[in-house]
Amino acid sequence: MNIRYDNRVAIVTGAGSGLGRSHALFLASRGAKVVVNDLGGAVDGSGSSLTPAQQVVAEIQAAGGTAIANADSVASPEGAQRMVQAALDQWGRVDILVNNAGILRDRTILKMTPQDFDAVVAVHLAGSAYCTMAAWPHMKEANFGRIVMTTSAAGLFGNFGQANYAAAKLGIVGLMNALKHEGAKYDIRVNTVAPIALTRMTEDLIAADVKPRLKPEYVSSMVAWFCAAENQATGDIVEVGAGYYARVQIMEGEGVLLGDGQVPAPEEVRDNYARICDMRGAKPFESANEVMGRVFGEIQRPSK
Repeated sequence: MNIRYDNRVAIVTGAGSGLGRSHALFLASRGAKVVVNDLGGAVDGSGSSLTPAQQVVAEIQAAGGTAIANADSVASPEGAQRMVQAALDQWGRVDILVNNAGILRDRTILKMTPQDFDAVVAVHLAGSAYCTMAAWPHMKEANFGRIVMTTSAAGLFGNFGQANYAAAKLGIVGLMNALKHEGAKYDIRVNTVAPIALTRMTEDLIAADVKPRLKPEYVSSMVAWFCAAENQATGDIVEVGAGYYARVQIMEGEGVLLGDGQVPAPEEVRDNYARICDMRGAKPFESANEVMGRVFGEIQRPSK
């Protein structure tokens, strides 16, 4: 049976081009009513225009779908609220939120200004939070919601010259990790994609011979599954691109107890650092409480 979104209302941020456009077109093609949000600015976040969002709406409507355009900025709580209100005014509900909007201001930390750092964090991290906060009460009331966050390999693993972007993108994972617990009882599922795709943000970074394989549609298939009513996964991170799909997890090693109840000297840490870093037997944890329970259990275990 095909995955459908009939009678569902979706908001896709940053949907005027690239990944967001692909997500919006696909959801609409499967029956969703879509708010196509895009500030319409440059890659660095400057400027604004409703035209990119309107063009995607026109594509959706030409294909027989239903959509409206929105050019509010995700980087302000007021913009996020207006975006959600637009969906409520038009269709009376919000079921799906795809947090995709982003900008780039790549510089090494030596050359980065506080304004460069703040602007990127405001769009990627704060924007994801603001849009989620605006949509959450309506999803809770309906006992249904599907939220997709967008992280990056730069945030998960690091990348030269992208300290602002990497910090924001890993912050999004932390946001998801909290929300997966808060939404569980209301059937609000929150998951994250780490795309590898050709967009205007990446076109100067990707080799020409690879570009044809990096269609945004590969990512949209994963986003579409996370948005499906039958999807019960929550708190997952999936790296996706060019037909490659892989779950990413944060893991913790088995660790070692030092000091025998006393504060260990730094020399003891030094001498045991290889054991501290040993990832054999590493495992993921579902919550901070689970990690702390394990740590306290080790502390309370009788010494051999």
